[in-house]
Amino acid sequence: MNTSPVSLSRRLLAAGLLGLALLGMAGVSPARAAAPKVEGQAPGFYRTTLGDVEITALSDGTHAFPVTTVMQGVTPKQLEAALRYDFLAPPVAGSINAFLINTGKRLVLIDSGAGLLYGDCCGRLQAHLRAAGYAPEQIDAVYLTHLHKDHVGGITRNGVMQFPNATLYVSAHELAYWTSPAAKAAAPDFLSSFFDAAVAALQPYQQAGRVRTIEAPGPLADDGLEAIATPGHTPGHLSYVLHRGDQTLVVWGDIVHVASLQLPRPEITVKYDSDAAAARRSRTELAGQVVQRRYLVAAAHVAFPGLGHLRRAPQGRGYEWVPLNYDEQGGSPH
Repeated sequence: MNTSPVSLSRRLLAAGLLGLALLGMAGVSPARAAAPKVEGQAPGFYRTTLGDVEITALSDGTHAFPVTTVMQGVTPKQLEAALRYDFLAPPVAGSINAFLINTGKRLVLIDSGAGLLYGDCCGRLQAHLRAAGYAPEQIDAVYLTHLHKDHVGGITRNGVMQFPNATLYVSAHELAYWTSPAAKAAAPDFLSSFFDAAVAALQPYQQAGRVRTIEAPGPLADDGLEAIATPGHTPGHLSYVLHRGDQTLVVWGDIVHVASLQLPRPEITVKYDSDAAAARRSRTELAGQVVQRRYLVAAAHVAFPGLGHLRRAPQGRGYEWVPLNYDEQGGSPH
């Protein structure tokens, strides 16, 4: 038998050609490695329950959060080490989350995302709301934690109410501050556009008589939702609490902006805080309650869906975020 290298090569080539021919006869096409990338994510919603209440986390998008310029009380070396520990690097993709609560009596949205105010990165809440099976017209109430752009921007688009049948609820102190020309004049220059954005977003609802103020912490309705005062990030910042039996959800707004930094070191603040000491105090006090009572947290700026628990860090300093375990059925977190 001729087993020379040339003969062997010819046999292998013939075998390969025969294999390709057989594949063609079988209708099998070669791999199409040149297919374009699809890109993007699945619709940004995630469901869970708290007793008989359905909670739907809604993503408005993510934006490049400039951690190196806005975080305060942390050195560049400490910041880099904390981010690296969580496999992150600046700028961090910051989630903007809102939460829809179906209490069985009302359909309540807490915060509304940035809408058009942060550019092309965001403004996806409406599409994700519809993908989750709801329509904006079904929303009965929108409760705002505070009036920063990325929480109030989604209620209005080009001067048109995005939730035409909803009543807006906001802290009386918060509303007075962000609509005050004197407060705007006294605030840092970088916050000037925040005052303008709040006024513009609220205007169509005010004209329609659909804005109500929350004068003090306490129950908001007969469906278990209540407001708690968590000032510091803004003067009238509120968080919202929902009780169902022995389960409790805390929707805490901007208590935390970057979990990798502010949970292990709650003393770290952001330059957007109106009162850094008060913000630090609110974060520390609320985090302690959440850990002690095993509350479920809905966080505006923890990685989507922003649902999880806190526990004490093993080294005894600060806290760790424990994401809610994924459940295809959207069941109870407990």
